[in-house]
Amino acid sequence: MTPAKIAILATLISFALSAVLCPLLIPFLKRLKFGQEVREDGPQSHLKKQGTPTMGGLAFILAILVTGLVFAPAHPRTIPVLLMTVGFGIIGFLDDFIKVVRHHSEGLNPKQKMAAQFLLTAVFCLYILQWSGNGTVMRIPFTAAEFTMPVWLFVPFLFFVVLGTDNGVNFTDGLDGLCSTVTLIVAAYLTIDSIATGAGIETVTGAVIGALAGFLLFNCYPARVFMGDTGSLALGAFVASAAFMLKDPFIIVVVGFVYLAEVVSVILQVAYFKKTHGKRLFRMSPIHHHFELGGWSETRVVTVFSIVTAALCLVALLGR
Repeated sequence: MTPAKIAILATLISFALSAVLCPLLIPFLKRLKFGQEVREDGPQSHLKKQGTPTMGGLAFILAILVTGLVFAPAHPRTIPVLLMTVGFGIIGFLDDFIKVVRHHSEGLNPKQKMAAQFLLTAVFCLYILQWSGNGTVMRIPFTAAEFTMPVWLFVPFLFFVVLGTDNGVNFTDGLDGLCSTVTLIVAAYLTIDSIATGAGIETVTGAVIGALAGFLLFNCYPARVFMGDTGSLALGAFVASAAFMLKDPFIIVVVGFVYLAEVVSVILQVAYFKKTHGKRLFRMSPIHHHFELGGWSETRVVTVFSIVTAALCLVALLGR
């Protein structure tokens, strides 16, 4: 079976699992009263989402894990991506669990969350350097060239990309279906890239496509379930680790432009607020809320951000 057909099979299996798990998980989360705690200072239209089941990311993480393990013996290079996805998902789960137990919008404190993320990223970095076969070799986007980065620079670079991408994806999870749709498109790009280069991770990237498609059946507007930090942290780790396995981390700036815009908007908002003693650069950050408060509907924001992502993925493929 060709790599493309294997990727399609992984996508279909993962989709079926996710589509079955979500309707089983949602009533369970409702019974446990694991509902979303909405920010009081957020858009007023979001207050109606209070109590919507969260931690729905468990469904698609399980679908990705099961599908990935099915193909892992023949595709061992998918294992570090699976471990990063599940590991960061566990961190997100603990964060979400604390939120719903305390009925507060804050979960793990920043030091706890950062320490856990650093530990997992360190293990992944060691794998890349010692056992992946990639070393510190990376591709230059839009060229056929590769270059070797010095180890002393590569290590902090990897940490910056993984943690930065994870935060960007986490900030993107603020509207019904936004993070799911954008990341599904990015996963499609990564799948094509893996097949084209023979990187051997197309089963896990295909599994992410299918799992998110199944999840979107219940996460599109109006959402019946949210992924929570359980899902968004897992997806951020997936994108970053898959890009490193492809020796293509720089391309995240292009295909993951929405993630970048989200996290940069938060940084700029905070910096401007402090500099001007209370003035705001955006109506609200992350940037999707700025458009919302400007009169855009949730579905319009999701549609536009998804189209931008798809277009940039096509640009990245054209540059291949």
